[in-house]
Amino acid sequence: MTIEIDLKEIKNLLSVLNKKIDLLIESRETLSLMFLAEKSLKDFLNEEPNVYSIKDVKVRYS
Repeated sequence: MTIEIDLKEIKNLLSVLNKKIDLLIESRETLSLMFLAEKSLKDFLNEEPNVYSIKDVKVRYS
């Protein structure tokens, strides 16, 4: 009976590890896509005029 319990515990641990690995892969893929989008839009955005200045976006508190 201990072998069955040990096998169930191992299966549960493997399941948890698989979920964590999937999350890490998903996070890495998201990060890669964000980097690619930033890199591909860099030239486009550099050529666009600034709509707001720093003075426009500063928040003033009384």
